[in-house]
Amino acid sequence: MPDTLTPAPDLPPAVPPARPLRFVHRGAVVAVDDLPPTTTVLRWLREHARCTGTKEGCNEGDCGACTVLLGEAGPDGRVAFKPVNSCIQFLPVLDGKALLTVEDLGGTHPVQQALVACHGSQCGFCTPGFAMTLAALAERSAGGPAPTRPAIADALSGNLCRCTGYRPILDAAERVPALPPQPLATPALAGALAAAQADTALHYQAPGAAPFHAPRSLDALAALLAARPQARLLAGCTDIGLWVNKQFRALGEIVYLGEVAELQAIAPEADGWLRIGAGASLQAAWDALAAWWPGDSGVAEMGRRFASPPVREAGTLGGNLANGSPIGDGAPVLMALGAELLLRHGAANRTMALADFYLGYLRNALAPGEFIEALRVPPPGPGEQLRCYKLSKRHDCDISALAAGLWLRLDGGRVADARFAFGGLAATVARAAGAEAAVRGQPWTAETLRAAQAALDADFQPLSDLRASAGYRRRAAGQLLQRLWLATRADAPLAADQLSVWSL
Repeated sequence: MPDTLTPAPDLPPAVPPARPLRFVHRGAVVAVDDLPPTTTVLRWLREHARCTGTKEGCNEGDCGACTVLLGEAGPDGRVAFKPVNSCIQFLPVLDGKALLTVEDLGGTHPVQQALVACHGSQCGFCTPGFAMTLAALAERSAGGPAPTRPAIADALSGNLCRCTGYRPILDAAERVPALPPQPLATPALAGALAAAQADTALHYQAPGAAPFHAPRSLDALAALLAARPQARLLAGCTDIGLWVNKQFRALGEIVYLGEVAELQAIAPEADGWLRIGAGASLQAAWDALAAWWPGDSGVAEMGRRFASPPVREAGTLGGNLANGSPIGDGAPVLMALGAELLLRHGAANRTMALADFYLGYLRNALAPGEFIEALRVPPPGPGEQLRCYKLSKRHDCDISALAAGLWLRLDGGRVADARFAFGGLAATVARAAGAEAAVRGQPWTAETLRAAQAALDADFQPLSDLRASAGYRRRAAGQLLQRLWLATRADAPLAADQLSVWSL
C-alpha cells in the first residue's frame, strides 16, 4: 500500500514549563519533584511513602502481589478505578490520578471481611493484591448483577497464589455482593482528584535525570517527537518497565502518550472502518475488536487471554504493535483482518498495511520521530470467516508459544481470498504466503487443506526455545489450519463448543 501524506494543523510549542508531578494518595494531594522519572510506583510506596502493604513478587507484572488501583475522573465527574501492577508503572504516570493501595481499604472493606470469613489468606503475601483486584471488581459491579464465578476467575487471572488457595478466594469473591458496600469513589476523593487534575501538562525534570514529558494533545505530541526524535516513547510501561527492572537500562528522555485523549478514542469512521487510537488500552481495544467481530471468531477469547487485567488496563494495543515481538498476540489477529496503521511525523501522516510494518526482529518501519497514531480495521464482509487461536503452557496470563489469526472469504464453497498470520514461527509476526496461495481460488475441501498445510511447512522455519520446540510449532500451526477448516467447511462445520476442551 503506498504511503499517503496529509496536512496537519499548525503545531504548538513543544515543551511546557517544568513542574512537580501531583497525585492523590491517602486522601491528600502529593507532590514529587526530586525522584528519577523511572522510579516505580511500588518503590515509591515502600521506600518513600512507607506503605508496605503492597508487596514485590516477580517485579515484572506477572504475579499481582503489587496490584494497586488507579482512579481517574471521567467527563461525568465519576471516578473509575482500574487495577495495575505498581512494580512496572513509573511514578510520573500517576500525575493527575488517585493511587489506592490496600491501606486505603482500612481493614473493613467487604472484600477483606469476605477473605477472612472464607479463609482466603494463607501465607498472606499475595493477599493485598487479591484484595485490590476484588475491590475493583466490587466497585465495577456495584448496582448491577453479581459477577459469576468464571468472571471472577477471569478478573483474578493476573493474581498468583503460591499457596494454591484459589477456591476460598473465589468463595470470598462470591460472598462480597451480599455484604454492605463500601464505595471507593467518595466525594472527598473526587475533590482531591479535581485539585490534582488542575495542573497544566506535565514536564517533569528531576535533578540529574533526563526529562519526562506528558503532552495532552496530538499536535503537541507530534511536535515534541519531531523536535526530539531520540526520545523514548512510553505508553503503558508494561514492556518498558521491564527494561528498567530486569535489564537496568537507562531510558533517557521520555515522552509519555497516556495524556493524549485523541490517542485513546475508538470509533467507526465514515468509510466503515474501525479506528482504534494507538493509546487506547488493551482492554478497551480488545473489547472493541470483539464487538466488531462477534460470535465464534475467537477475538473475545484472545482478548481475555492477552496477559492479565492489570496489564490490559495499563498497556496499549498501539504499544503492542510497535514493540514488534514475534510472539505478540495482537499482530496476528490484526494482520489477518487486513488492518492498516496511521503513522505520523510532525505535520505529515502516512498509512501502511500492518503486514508491511515489520522489517526484522524487533525492527519496524517507523522513522525517527514518527509514531503510530491509530490502527484501522475493515468491517466484516459477506462470506468472511475469522478464527483466532493462542497456544501457551498456561491458559491465563502466559506468553504464546504460537498464536494465529486466520481469515477467509468464501464464495460458493470456494476460497476467494485468505490471510493466515502467525506469531511464534519467525523473527516477526508474518503471513503464510504459500499457504494462502494454496487455498485461493480452490474449493474449501480436505484436499485444499492438506495442500495449505504442506505449503505452510515451507513458509516458516521456526526455532526451538523454552516455550516450544520447532517441531511442535510446525505441527501445531498445521493443526490450527485444520481447526479452521473444521469450523468453516461447507459440509457439517463444527460449532465452537465442539472444538474446545473447555466446553467439556
